[in-house]
Amino acid sequence: MKKAQTTHRIALLFNANKIYDRDIITGIGNYLLSTRVAWDLFLEEDFRARLNGIEHWDGDGIIADFDDPAVAETLAHCHLPVVAVGSSYEDTTFYPEKIPYIATDNAKVVQLAYDHLIGAGLPRFALYSLPENPNNRWAQEREHTFRKLLAADGLEGEIYRGLSTTALGWHEATERLQAWLASLPKPVGVIAVTDARARQLLQACVQANIPVPEQVAIVGIDNDPLTRTLTRIPITSVIQGAEEMGRTAAHLLHRMLLGARFPGTVIRVPPVGINVLESTDHQPLASPYVMRARHFIRQYACQGIKTEQVADYVGVSRSSLEEHFRRELGRTVHQEILRHKLEHAQALLAKNEVSNAEVAIRCGFTSVQYMYAVFRRELDCTPKEFQERLRAQADGSDVGLAGKPVTATGVGEFDASELADSSDSVVETAEMASDAMHASHAGGVSSTTKGTPGHTQGVAVHRSSQGASTLADLIKTAQSRA
Repeated sequence: MKKAQTTHRIALLFNANKIYDRDIITGIGNYLLSTRVAWDLFLEEDFRARLNGIEHWDGDGIIADFDDPAVAETLAHCHLPVVAVGSSYEDTTFYPEKIPYIATDNAKVVQLAYDHLIGAGLPRFALYSLPENPNNRWAQEREHTFRKLLAADGLEGEIYRGLSTTALGWHEATERLQAWLASLPKPVGVIAVTDARARQLLQACVQANIPVPEQVAIVGIDNDPLTRTLTRIPITSVIQGAEEMGRTAAHLLHRMLLGARFPGTVIRVPPVGINVLESTDHQPLASPYVMRARHFIRQYACQGIKTEQVADYVGVSRSSLEEHFRRELGRTVHQEILRHKLEHAQALLAKNEVSNAEVAIRCGFTSVQYMYAVFRRELDCTPKEFQERLRAQADGSDVGLAGKPVTATGVGEFDASELADSSDSVVETAEMASDAMHASHAGGVSSTTKGTPGHTQGVAVHRSSQGASTLADLIKTAQSRA
């Protein structure tokens, strides 16, 4: 008779108010789903880590966040099998002596952000960190890596730790951050140690009328979707290998429950890649008017703004602004607005979470038909066909699109089913005529690249040059170094 599988009681000690911790927990869950492991998981109902009595917990094992000094101290002499998860450190004395440790590779995380800013053409660099205290030791490690990268390239950079985030100190913290940003020589690329800090940077730039990314390009760390919903300018962010860390931690604990031991083993997990969005879409510009105009357009293109409103914000006449745009960018202000609307639409279509009618509304198109017309003219496909291209790329397929007739105005024929979610039956001919007029005035310069959805911001993810290895490889390498 087959022996019944043993169920182990495992505690997960993480504060899952952070995307980093949530992704680690997701990785643990993915490991359980991919194996026959039977674990009874203990987490607090509000997903916070509370340590009262945990050292006396009647369980079988623990996976915990050792970036929290209180957790590390409490579990240092725990009699249960423990796997630690946290930040990597150059000083190996920061790691627990007898406990296996799964680390996000700080050096490679910061290197990826730094290399991206260099590739974007930024000549100067800065880092926005956190105040120095034991809970932020991982942030100080990222500062250390940043200094080493600059020194290796013979450069100097600014590091600003700012103030802790509190309700009472928020106004002062914002004023100090704006003053620091104003003092930086520009253009400058700024790495924030988290996406939360990156959002604060972006808000301070907006309030101080500092164009992003023309004068300040921003890279965050964590790729937090919540942060993206709270900013008008999407923030480029490094994607940590947190899910892989969770899977690796679960795999190690599984083996420890079967009798294996990994004292002092440290496994570093590299970042997955970098999600490149508008906050680092740096393009050197000579005209301060174009910089300010693009800063305004990035925030409000999908709110139905017109060229006159952009000119009013910049403080010049419409004709003068149009001349600056033609000289700097080779396109009109209207085309720049349309380009941002189209990019946002492509990003929403790639997620495939809302209807086409909702996409049109969110992106400021006056109707679904007008959005379809713009897609036809600029990308030579309908929104539905654009999604099919993305799926084909994801599947590694070379399947092409069936050709559809295009009229002399550039507006193609659509299937009726593709427009079924629209209550507006009137094609926006006035808008399309305006677009055509602006295109002719700009010398026929298209505002987007046709048929290249993989290059759309918010869709493509630039992968790290060194991806995460398999669990077996990581463990084997770590054991060989131990």
